[in-house]
This record gives sequence, structure tokens and C-alpha cells, in this order.
Amino acid sequence: MAGFAPNVVICIDHASVTGGQAKVAIESALGLAAHGARPIVFASAAPVDERLTAAGIEVVCLGQHDLLGNPSRIAAAFQGTWNLRAAKALGDLLARLPRDNTIVHVHGWAKALSPAIAAPIRASGLPRVYTLHEYFLFCPNGGFYNYQKHELCRLEPLSAACWATACDAVNYPRKIWRSARLAYARGPAKFAELFDDYICISNYQEEIIGRYLPQGVRLHRVSNPVDAQDLGPKSDAASGDFIFVGRLSPEKGAFLFAEAAARAGVTPVFIGDGPIGEELRGRYPQARFLGWLPPSEARAHMRAARALVFPSLWYEGQPLTVMEAKAMGTPVIVSDVCAGREEVTNGETGLWFTSANVESLAGALTRMKDDALAARLSAGAHAAYWRDPPTLDRHVERILAVYEEIVERHRTSS
Repeated sequence: MAGFAPNVVICIDHASVTGGQAKVAIESALGLAAHGARPIVFASAAPVDERLTAAGIEVVCLGQHDLLGNPSRIAAAFQGTWNLRAAKALGDLLARLPRDNTIVHVHGWAKALSPAIAAPIRASGLPRVYTLHEYFLFCPNGGFYNYQKHELCRLEPLSAACWATACDAVNYPRKIWRSARLAYARGPAKFAELFDDYICISNYQEEIIGRYLPQGVRLHRVSNPVDAQDLGPKSDAASGDFIFVGRLSPEKGAFLFAEAAARAGVTPVFIGDGPIGEELRGRYPQARFLGWLPPSEARAHMRAARALVFPSLWYEGQPLTVMEAKAMGTPVIVSDVCAGREEVTNGETGLWFTSANVESLAGALTRMKDDALAARLSAGAHAAYWRDPPTLDRHVERILAVYEEIVERHRTSS
């Protein structure tokens, strides 16, 4: 379709950046608007990102709490299972949009919108697509990860063994509630079957999720956009710290990095904070903790670092931090089971280590102390990223191509 400029209803839990999922959805909306499309952001939780308002993008935000921020646990449980207000508001929105040039794109639902949004999307008859930022549509806790044992979970979701396993990060009752919610989403709501098209943000995701997807769905590969500036190759790549950037939580591998750094004789630097921050400081007083920094300061530290360490214990989707480090010419030391490994060529742009293995990570840190290796990997990381940078413009071009294919297929089959 010449001059394809669709209406795109972007469904997301939060109307502001609260994490990678919301960041991608909001920046995608901004990029779509700049390319002439008409994005409409439909969200449950306030506040609204000021950039959306400044760009003239319509936002339908219900001003609700997300599930964690709701002061009433009972109200949160009802909202998270079936958000009636969200279902009605989305139905009203979709009913007023043109049938021949509108697509619904779901980025997230598990933190506020609930499976209730499946009903109005289905009733609208509009073409739709789902981006796999995480795995809540197939796993009760969204990560195929046991947060109690701090290891990947290989159980079949919603099997008897799954129901019996206390794997939730908070407690077993929440695991039971999340399992019931998923059973409802996969059963009566038929949420997963609602979509004929899914977007993967990394090729590795297909290995993880492929067997859980409904039969006959189409998978599209569209990288997340990365906001990066080409600062050129580093002039002094063999200096700087070993840094960790992100939330300090067990599944992110922060303890693993701290222990491996102690064994390798290097000082770990943590940018970020989280639930294990206090314990981490107590156990590893030799580490440096910078807390959350403004984006410009975090980027400056990443540019100056000898290496970014990304020791995540769970699968991830497409870690933006890994891509941002490469853009700055900073090599990455990455776990071999997380999707971040896809962005790192072992021995060329960074190093892989065996997931959850402290000796393997300590060995990688020790190798990276070699100045010549650090310089070579830095140059390799910078060159590899800028050969095909995942800019916002490229993201929008690729996602518009996916939209056009889906809308045209829907039109010809109607």
C-alpha cells in the first residue's frame, strides 16, 4: 500500500517509562508518529510520558494503579485477573476507529491491563500483533525462571508440577494467583490464540518460546530501537571498570558478578539499585555502588568502562544495555543462556561465560584484564554495532512493514 500510514493502537500497562517494555512501546509510538502513522497509546497506569503529549499523540490512560502499586491487595488481584474498566475503555476506542487501516499492537498486559483486553480486541475484528517482551502469556511468572531457587525452570507451564512449585519472587500464594490468571487467559479468554502474528525481539526467543506458540502463527523479527550516538572507536579501550548496569535483583546475576570479581581480583562497579542492594553492599564492601544515575551519566560510565558484565540468570528478551554498550565500543561479558548472547560474538565483541558458574565468569573477567584483548574486543564491538545499528528509524521501518503485511492479509481474507 503506497503511503501506508495506519492507526496503531499500542496497548501497554504504563503510559510512562517504567522499564524496557514501556520504553520500547513509547519510543515506537514516537517514531511511528514521526513517520506519518497515527499511534494511539492505550494504557492503564499513569503518569503519561510528556514526550507523547508534546508529539500530539493521543493517549487513553485510565489512571489506574499497577498491580504492585495498588494499596489494596484484593483490588489488585481483581484488576490483574480481569480489568473490566480496561476492557470497556479499549472496546470503546476500537469501535470508533476505521476498519480498513487500523491495527492493534499489544506490548504488555500483565502488570495492569489484565487478560480482559483480549475480549474487545477479538470483538473488534481488527488485525493485531503481539510483541514478546517477556513470557507472561505462557509462564505464570513471566520468565521460565524459579525465583526461589535462582535457576531456570524447565517445567511445563500449568502442569501439576508447575502448580506445586513455589517459584514466584514474592510468595507461593502469588504464584497460585498468577497460575490461575494464566489458566484463565489461556483457557476461556484464549488470549494466545487471539494473535496470528507475534514479534520476537531476538532470534533466541524463538528457541525459548517456539513450542508454546499456537499452531500456524507467523513470527516476525523486529529489534528494539536503541538510542545511541556514534562516538567513534575508543582511544583508550584498555582502561576503565568492570560495570553492571541494571536492577539489583537475584535473577540479574548481581551476586554472581560480585563473587566472580572477588575471585578475579577486580573491583565490581554497580550502576542501579534494587531489592538485594543492601545485602550486596554488606557481603561485598569492596564493590562500588553508584545507584541509579541520570541516563547521560550512566552512558558516560558505560563508555569509559573496560567491559559491561551482563550475568543474567534468566532468558531475557533483548537486553538494551548490551546493545548500548556495544554502540559505545564497550565489550560485553555475557551469560551463555540469556538472549544478550545473541548480540555478542564470543572472542570478537565480548566474551561468553557459562551461566550461573562463578568460576567461568571469574575466568572471563581475568581474561579481560589483558589490555590487548580488551582493546581488540572494544574495536570489534563498535564496528559490529555500527554496521547495522538498530536505530528508531530502522525499527519503525521494519515494524511498519510488519503492520502492512498483516493489514493487507487481513483485508484480502475478509
